[in-house]
Amino acid sequence: MSDIASRVVDEARGWCGTPYRHQAHLKGAGCDCLGLVLGIWRELYGYLPETVPAYTSDWAEAGSGDRLLAAACRHLEPCRNRVVDAGHLLVFRWRAHLPAKHLAIATSPTSMVHAQQGACVCETAISSWWRRHIAGVFRFPDA
Repeated sequence: MSDIASRVVDEARGWCGTPYRHQAHLKGAGCDCLGLVLGIWRELYGYLPETVPAYTSDWAEAGSGDRLLAAACRHLEPCRNRVVDAGHLLVFRWRAHLPAKHLAIATSPTSMVHAQQGACVCETAISSWWRRHIAGVFRFPDA
């Protein structure tokens, strides 16, 4: 595992137990799936990659375009073969015709850390259901 991937996994696991809070990104206090990734990015690089405007819980359905996937393409390195490995960012869409709406950090080829409404940040298996909904796999850039 590369140094950056190891740091991503360690950071992601450090967020476990953080309660779900829409639009938040503060370890231990609260985050949503985007906030988890923003918090990890801030720890790795010392800044946020871009300013995120306020968003509602139905932002993906209410807007146009695939904004979450586009942001991942702007700031991360796509894994064209979509093979999941520790330290990768996983982008999910619930249905093929809908924009991507969920993010997670792979901690191994078979597990991930993510924030989901109604639960604390946790590490869980990447089940076949999750695999079917992967819209993109990305690597964090070297610091």
